[in-house]
Amino acid sequence: MTPAHTVAEPGGTGRRGVLGTLAHTLRVIVRYPTGAFGLFLLAVFVIVALIGPLISPYGPFEVVQTAQGRVARLVPPGSVALLGTTNQGSDVLSQLLYGTRVALLVGVISAVGSVVLGTLIGLVSGYFGGKVDEAIMRFTDVAFGIPFLPFALIVISVAGPSLPLVILLVTLFLWRTTSRVIRAQVLTLKTRPFVWAARAAGASEWRILFVHIAPNVLPLSFLYMAIGVQGGVMLEAALSFLGFGDPNVVSWGSMLNQAFRAGAMRSAWWWVIPPGVALSLFVISVFMVTRAYEELLNPRLRET
Repeated sequence: MTPAHTVAEPGGTGRRGVLGTLAHTLRVIVRYPTGAFGLFLLAVFVIVALIGPLISPYGPFEVVQTAQGRVARLVPPGSVALLGTTNQGSDVLSQLLYGTRVALLVGVISAVGSVVLGTLIGLVSGYFGGKVDEAIMRFTDVAFGIPFLPFALIVISVAGPSLPLVILLVTLFLWRTTSRVIRAQVLTLKTRPFVWAARAAGASEWRILFVHIAPNVLPLSFLYMAIGVQGGVMLEAALSFLGFGDPNVVSWGSMLNQAFRAGAMRSAWWWVIPPGVALSLFVISVFMVTRAYEELLNPRLRET
């Protein structure tokens, strides 16, 4: 994803506030066809995540039975189960609905946490510079050198798989890029006349940082938050597919893992396709939204 290179006008974001800026951004994004369609798909996922478990015909681990009272194992889509069943007799549709909530829960929490952490680190590093910047950037370099999957697999193997741990690991992985992008913007912003004027008026360094500079990097923070949601969902799916997800919850990745372990990747297509399609559509929807947002932040992209 190509980072945007322009920011809001000084003070503009601050006057509207965080929620006002987000609402204004969404109104502008829907003017782009790709952005509008991406937001529509995301809205569908959010609605499913909120009400899915309420309308689910079965629990995620509940066993479906046939009219004869037998366990419905690997039953194709039909009257018994709309999207078929697994080798354990679980309803694929119910697991898909519950898995949507888990995917968005991991994606949103990890994205918000990583963006808050990355933005704070980038602000402090870029504004104060010197030894502070040097120390933070060297720490960031070390963090960039740690591969996610091997590190996460080791931690989960030692601590045990759980959803909060997965969220924490994803958060600690996603902040790095955000911090560097925000730092680069702060290095430019801190030399602007409005910062000099604030300093001449007697504003403290921290007030300049959080009142005058921070609001102007919020558009980039929102962009990387959206990218972080996508990254969080994909990383959770990867861990679950490898068998390191929380065994007490169902996610898209764990559905694919169970199908793979049962040797049903080819024979039980109804078990594999729904989570695969859901994951693909979610990634596409976030890409469409972030692409439209990049065009909003960087007008040069509109010509490509």
